[in-house]
Amino acid sequence: MGSALASDRVHLPDTVRTAAKILIVGHFAVGKTTFVGTLSEIRPLRTEETMTQAGAEVDDLAGIQGKSTTTVAMDFGRLTLSDRLVLYLFGAPGQKRFTRLWKDMTYGALGALVLADTRRLDQSFDIMGLLEEHGVPYAVAVNHFDGAPAYPDEEIREALDLLPETPLVTCDARDDASSTRALIALVQYLQTRIAEESA
Repeated sequence: MGSALASDRVHLPDTVRTAAKILIVGHFAVGKTTFVGTLSEIRPLRTEETMTQAGAEVDDLAGIQGKSTTTVAMDFGRLTLSDRLVLYLFGAPGQKRFTRLWKDMTYGALGALVLADTRRLDQSFDIMGLLEEHGVPYAVAVNHFDGAPAYPDEEIREALDLLPETPLVTCDARDDASSTRALIALVQYLQTRIAEESA
């Protein structure tokens, strides 16, 4: 599947002066590859491989229907925000066996968007813990899955033990407008943090 925003714009304009690295993270099968593909203006780089029986012993497929591939390194996409600013989106694999690679991806990251699934909220704790360990600020986006239970934001905040200032939004990783709103929530949060640190 190609990017919904993919265009002929392969090369960056000469006017671009600032690039920011944003991580798209979350547990296994939460929609990271879809999210990056939806927003990337270029054909996203994907490192998906077919899942095998050997992987079934380490990847929890409970509650996941029709999952046949998995990211084994990263997803990569690009989104130009203005004639001077571009975001590079790095989707990290969600399985614990890729933790070392995942940690390396945090270097130089301005922030992260944590995708979560209401059916498996507990699986988000390890991901958020790694971000906190490496000092990467983040926002949480609850990704919509057909048939998944919906809860009020305050219940999700409590379940995830989020700080009051941590943004919490809902999105559908398949929809560009919804995914854009989630990314905007993260970027606005990061801008606020930078302004506060500069003051």
